[in-house]
Amino acid sequence: MKKRSIRDAIVNTSIRLFYKQGYSNTGINQIIEEADISKSSLYQHFRAKEDLLIVYLEVTGKDTLNGLKEAADKYTIPKDKILSIFEYLERLVQQNEFYGCHFLNMVYELPEDAVKIKEIVKKQKDTVRALFEEILAPLHRAGLADEIYTLFEGALIANKVHNDHWPIVTAKNVIRKII
Repeated sequence: MKKRSIRDAIVNTSIRLFYKQGYSNTGINQIIEEADISKSSLYQHFRAKEDLLIVYLEVTGKDTLNGLKEAADKYTIPKDKILSIFEYLERLVQQNEFYGCHFLNMVYELPEDAVKIKEIVKKQKDTVRALFEEILAPLHRAGLADEIYTLFEGALIANKVHNDHWPIVTAKNVIRKII
């Protein structure tokens, strides 16, 4: 296996396992076994399990933001852009392989002293908040972005608790009223 494909195998396996099982429940030996690599190959690319977590958060952060932007970019009117993001979220949470928000899952799982990881999560969440600000700027209602961001995060949390998409539908209904 080429050096790049070994790294890709490690990253892809880690992403899948961290998302499905959680960070704490995924061991290095499982990653090595499922990526079909040697332990030395893993440590040539990553010094520690936390390094894999950082890559996981970076990759999923980019993918998440791209998905939200792609949904919003289908429309020109700010209200439609915001609703499209929530419709994207609604489709996402109804997928069989949806296990919750990558970032919220990690925040709940990590100890208080995992400051570096929590900063990465906060940075990603701030990009979502900034996306709402950007979309609402033409309406001169950028302050509304915080409210919509809170609806977004609350809908994700309530979806995880109830294992149902009604929180996203409810958030969309509120958005229709406030924009």
